[in-house]
Amino acid sequence: MEKEALKNVRTRYERVTLMASKHKRTEPMLNRRQFLLKTAVTCGITAGAGVWGYIFYSRDPVRRRTERILTFKNFRVDDSAEYPSMVIVRGKSVEQMTHAAVEELGGMSRFISPGNTVLIKPNVGWDRQPEQAANTNPELVAAVVKECRAAGAARVWVTDVSINDPYRSFARSGIESAVKQAGGTIRFTTEKDFVLTDLKGQILQVWPVSRFYHEADKVINLPVVKHHSLSRCTIAMKNWYGILGGRRNRLHQEINTSIADLAAAVRPTLTITDATRVLVRNGPTGGNLSDVSIENTIIAGLDEVALDAYSIQFLGLQVDDVPFIAIGQQRGLGTTDWESLNYEELSL
Repeated sequence: MEKEALKNVRTRYERVTLMASKHKRTEPMLNRRQFLLKTAVTCGITAGAGVWGYIFYSRDPVRRRTERILTFKNFRVDDSAEYPSMVIVRGKSVEQMTHAAVEELGGMSRFISPGNTVLIKPNVGWDRQPEQAANTNPELVAAVVKECRAAGAARVWVTDVSINDPYRSFARSGIESAVKQAGGTIRFTTEKDFVLTDLKGQILQVWPVSRFYHEADKVINLPVVKHHSLSRCTIAMKNWYGILGGRRNRLHQEINTSIADLAAAVRPTLTITDATRVLVRNGPTGGNLSDVSIENTIIAGLDEVALDAYSIQFLGLQVDDVPFIAIGQQRGLGTTDWESLNYEELSL
């Protein structure tokens, strides 16, 4: 009885192991010797793979594609004894003041050539209205766009890396509509628009920077004069914070050196400083109209150190109160003694 049962089990096992495949092939049943031999071969192959893996193992990470690191071109034009180095204009019409300042410096054609792509950098960091003076006056931005177009610029771009939402900041500041009406184009900087750039500074070295600066032929800086709770002021030199991506707040730990690094890295074609409405307290964001002083002044020139040294008087400051201005002079970026320059003052 037991032999019969054992025979039935073996017969069922053979039927399973000899089951036909869909290609009508069968797998023969291995005997003990064949099984051990096949196992030994498999183990040998596995061990060999392990030895080769050990021999060729490297502690170095997988190589990734190295991203290209760019450097800034020098956007400046040569200084000339034929024209003043700085022009101060007071008046009520921002467009007329801007035109007068540019003409006194030799006209926009001195700075812009036909066919150029011009990048204009106002301060558009905040979701504020023009009257609150946290951003550059939109009338000044529009006036400069028109001057560039009249000089034959093929493209006039206006950009900033805003602290607040950029779309709200450009719209509420009035700059977006002013630029469009004047014939310029707003370039919003998205995450994909930053490229690694060697700023060659003491603190600021390789940093993500808006790619538009590498695509422009000329760059015009349009800062606004205002109080800053950390650096005491933000004018021309500090306005370059708006080119950077990444964690800009890290730079606040050594803010004066960082500002000087930026001013050394970006050498603009022209700077026109907005002191039409000056935020004298609670900067850089402001908000209260009682913190705004109406000064109806613009200052244009080639020396950003001198422009800042002049403009801090609207905030009741002196050069000794603002270390980054002195650092700029030490690095040969300009002079703090603006009165030593060939300058002109106009009233319209």
